[in-house]
Amino acid sequence: MVEFAHSDPGLWSEALSSYPSQIEALGKPNLVSLDDFYRNELPPLLHKRNPSPYITTSELSKLMQWKLTRGKWRPRLFDFVSSLDESLVKLASQKAFQCLPDISKAVSELTPLKGVGPATASAVLAAYAPDVAPFMSDEAMEAALGNSKDYSLKQYLTFAKKLQDKAKELSSEGQIFTPSDVERALWSTAIGEKVKGSQSQLDPKNGGKAGAKRKRKT
Repeated sequence: MVEFAHSDPGLWSEALSSYPSQIEALGKPNLVSLDDFYRNELPPLLHKRNPSPYITTSELSKLMQWKLTRGKWRPRLFDFVSSLDESLVKLASQKAFQCLPDISKAVSELTPLKGVGPATASAVLAAYAPDVAPFMSDEAMEAALGNSKDYSLKQYLTFAKKLQDKAKELSSEGQIFTPSDVERALWSTAIGEKVKGSQSQLDPKNGGKAGAKRKRKT
């Protein structure tokens, strides 16, 4: 388990290495394959489109499916993104990637697309530049800022800066961490605690009954 204040790279490495198992532990249909697409397939696809990298509507739709499956499902967002015009998505993402490392400008190029808010925009940018832009997950925001209800650009910039600084702090020991590594480590810790809590509620020693469910912040 790692908390945001921790500065031991070993603890963070351990939390980060547990990410794949935590993805599996959620037991959500297609999440393992969606996560593989987002982390391993999409980044090289984006980078091979030189000299102006971009994302396609189908890729953005699959990214949205990953985001909603890993977090909270919102079908309307998926429908909005899936119906976006291909040329608009291509142009907006080209401009966004060209704006980096200016995260504020990059996010602002993507959010005019229907269904794409700062959180989804952050997922697009994190796929292209994980060393600059972390994904704005509820779990990581709660850990870093103590709040996961504000999805504004201002909040994302505060969040991104904290994760960039933490990545730099952890990397000073020799091992390299990106802001996206920090996000995944925080997410893994939060999900690990959530899964552990669910298992303990169902433990026969506790009568085999689940306790009152805690509402998840969105």
